[in-house]
Amino acid sequence: MSYGITLLIVAFGGAVGAVSRFQITNWFNQWFGNSFPYATLTVNVVGSFIMGLLVSALTNGSLISPHWRPLIAVGFLGALTTFSTFSFDTLTLFTQGEWLKAALNILLNVTLCLIAVAVGYHLLLKTQ
Repeated sequence: MSYGITLLIVAFGGAVGAVSRFQITNWFNQWFGNSFPYATLTVNVVGSFIMGLLVSALTNGSLISPHWRPLIAVGFLGALTTFSTFSFDTLTLFTQGEWLKAALNILLNVTLCLIAVAVGYHLLLKTQ
């Protein structure tokens, strides 16, 4: 696959990921309000789970072609889950004096995302 085609694939995945993130954020803000960054937490956990599945599938080579990596891992997941948004959400909570929510946001994002990537990774390994 040529480099130019790979760039287009990454761009397409990024566009889908960015639109997905935007829509998820809108839904979560409508459902739960914006007093806690639920949308960021959700996309980080779901994205980590998908990354675990993808890396596992690529590692064993039996479920997915390596050609999907630029589309899913770099493009889609790169746009869907952004550590910079997590960082900004946490900083905002700190500057608003919401120390407990900020700490909870850090704890939940790091813990749940590590668990999600591990579960996703091991889920596909066990099916082989």
